[in-house]
Amino acid sequence: MKTLILGLGNSILSDDGIGINIAHQLKEISPPLHAEIREGSVAGLSILDEINGYDRVILIDSIKTGKNEPGSIYKLKPEDFNSTSRLSSSHGIDFFTALNFGEKFGYVLPKIIDVYAVEVENNTTFNERCTTKVEASVSKLVREIVRSLR
Repeated sequence: MKTLILGLGNSILSDDGIGINIAHQLKEISPPLHAEIREGSVAGLSILDEINGYDRVILIDSIKTGKNEPGSIYKLKPEDFNSTSRLSSSHGIDFFTALNFGEKFGYVLPKIIDVYAVEVENNTTFNERCTTKVEASVSKLVREIVRSLR
């Protein structure tokens, strides 16, 4: 099964970089995971180019709902939400809508899409480090993703 793990975020905006941080950690796993691991700041329709041709995609991003403590981990499917900070764009195209466009325009979309989102505390301050509560969730989420792949 051709699998992509895509960590999303902006690594200079504190907690917004959590997806990228986790992707970096996953690259260090030994033995290596049977998946391509990348990171980026893609949103809206441009995410279709990233996920095109994969059988399974695992997206990792930040989310700010204010409903749970920072560092809380959510496992979602595309239809479970309208947007996260990276999975929607300024053009109003959320991830689920982008997938619908992709199907209509002939993209080869993954059959399995898992979205892991981490509740953030601060995603607006320039800082290359995540807050303490969000950083504490990294090892747990790394283990969960590794377990899902093996």
